[in-house]
Amino acid sequence: MTARQAHRNGVDRRRFLTNAVIGGATIVGATALGGIDAEAAFAAPQPSLDPAFAKTSFMEGRISGIDGSLLYVVGSHGDRSRVQLTNATSVWKREPTTAAAIEPGDGMYARGVPMPDGTVAADAVWVNIVNLDTTLRGIEKNRLHLAHGNHELVGHVTRGTTNASYAGQALTSDLSRLRIGQHAQIMGAWRPSDNSIDVVRVSVGH
Repeated sequence: MTARQAHRNGVDRRRFLTNAVIGGATIVGATALGGIDAEAAFAAPQPSLDPAFAKTSFMEGRISGIDGSLLYVVGSHGDRSRVQLTNATSVWKREPTTAAAIEPGDGMYARGVPMPDGTVAADAVWVNIVNLDTTLRGIEKNRLHLAHGNHELVGHVTRGTTNASYAGQALTSDLSRLRIGQHAQIMGAWRPSDNSIDVVRVSVGH
């Protein structure tokens, strides 16, 4: 966890809780359980010292249906779950956004607290987020051609959104130092319609 994330998580997290209650259990709000940026989706779960948040749940899968603020999710192993969004749920879909951007068919990773009725009240939801180990096969102005295992992928480059990190240095919008053949870690948002990726960050030279 970075110093910035640690500071953010330590700033009076209780003010991010809502007063809403489902079956006697408090709904958690954004940042109550940890970071909400894209990196937080792949961070190792940190055990909470607060008994109220000790039973944090993590889930992933495809959204099979939406009923108001309730998401029906089918996991990668066929398990089914229900994720309850609240007015304090953080939503990421290529960038911070709102629940209105979530659609059936989207992939999802979520963090939250189990409720007595079997739902999970979401603190944070990351929609279509991917973190892939790839090789750069081609570089164009608005797209990267990537190889992930035996799969060829297209990564869309978006001005103002796509950044690069070279050898662990600070993020920059300058992609001119990317080279064909480089190993690249790609973080971005999957497009279910054509299996391409909107690239948020490309990291090379670890």
